[in-house]
Amino acid sequence: MWSLSALLLFLPIVYAAQAPTFVPPSGGPLIPSANLGSKSNTTLPKPTVVPGKQFDRFIQIWIENTDFNTANSSATFRNISSQGILLTSSYAVTHPSEPNYIAAVGGDFWGMHDDAAYHIPSNISTIVDLLEEKNISWASYQEGLPSDGYAGFNFSAPNYLNSSAPNYVYYVRKHNPLTIFDSVAKVPERAALQRSFNDFAADVNASALPQWVFVTPNMVNDAHDTTIDFTSQWLEFWFMPLLSDERFNDNRTLILLTFDETETYTVNNRIFSVLLGGAVPETLRGTEDSTYYTHYSSLSSVQANWGLGSLGRGDTNKTMANVYDFIASQVGYENANVAGDAIPLTNLTGIFPGALNPVAYIPFAAPDLNAVGAGGGAVFKGAGLNTNITVDSLPKPVNLTATNQTVPAAGTAAATSSSPAGSPSGSGSKSAGISLVESALGKAVAVSVAVAILGATAVLF
Repeated sequence: MWSLSALLLFLPIVYAAQAPTFVPPSGGPLIPSANLGSKSNTTLPKPTVVPGKQFDRFIQIWIENTDFNTANSSATFRNISSQGILLTSSYAVTHPSEPNYIAAVGGDFWGMHDDAAYHIPSNISTIVDLLEEKNISWASYQEGLPSDGYAGFNFSAPNYLNSSAPNYVYYVRKHNPLTIFDSVAKVPERAALQRSFNDFAADVNASALPQWVFVTPNMVNDAHDTTIDFTSQWLEFWFMPLLSDERFNDNRTLILLTFDETETYTVNNRIFSVLLGGAVPETLRGTEDSTYYTHYSSLSSVQANWGLGSLGRGDTNKTMANVYDFIASQVGYENANVAGDAIPLTNLTGIFPGALNPVAYIPFAAPDLNAVGAGGGAVFKGAGLNTNITVDSLPKPVNLTATNQTVPAAGTAAATSSSPAGSPSGSGSKSAGISLVESALGKAVAVSVAVAILGATAVLF
């Protein structure tokens, strides 16, 4: 009979035995495969380059749910950081995943504290509006996306890690931030720029990669359903070869590789983020930058580089939106000194009123039209924006959940592709339990420590 202590000691052994083995989804980062999503029908036109002050292309690659120290202890991540600038004081803005993603493109998360389906109204602006004002090309590349502009909640596909297993949910909408905004999803020309990794391969091969790029790997390659070691192998397979390909990374390219949030909710939300690419001065490669940054910093840094307007939200917050220091020093932007106890606690979640918080609902407010962002331009006003609804004029928060209501922007998972019972739902976080990926079954099995203890207790008694 197992003792409680013996069973708990056995759990890491079970985890190690069940840990998945990395399998390349294709023959190489620029080789098409059905595992990468929809087949590419065409490449984007070669962009007319709009010169920036420090870089001409910005690529951000997002991976999932890992504490800073965990990533920083990985040989692969240490090797990557040796080639760029490690941001040692980079923070996510909340938990779980989805609100961080939308904050990075919209400048706010509006109280969201889950990974549900939302449709942010068309009069709420994003980085796309700012880029298009200056004719700067852009696209989002999502591994496993079944068709360009796909609007479903998630999508399951044949399990390339285990061909005898059921289909697996590789793509989730919550990691594709621009499609959550109706100002992108409901504009056909913009929706079409939500592209698959097969499109990515075609665009790079055609030297047609846009100037602003958002990249999300699938649910196993981004570490959400797997481990830091698995993702390290994916980076060695996909990312590292691209660093030496000038069609992806030339001397005017800046790359941000970042995690979305920490796995541990009880510590502040410090994440591993590194700046790479030819635009990073050689003298700064292999260095560390201790300036305080958040996901809003990618917005402010892009704005500073191209002299853009702003969204008038978190991207203009002087505490939360410092510009990457090597850019700030070149463009004359003065960052705020935020350190020690002055660093905000961004591991908090569920407590912020907003248009996406059903227990503390307030309507969407207009941005601060008087805000001055790092780019110096005007705050963008979306079509149909009611500028009379300001932060100061908002009513008190209302608990819609108490009356069985939800927020007006809530969507449904009706468009979700069918997936087998027990496969990932596309919501939640690994922090709820120990995430075991059962390669024999090809599905993620979340095993709570509490359940293990209860099970052991049942055996003992």
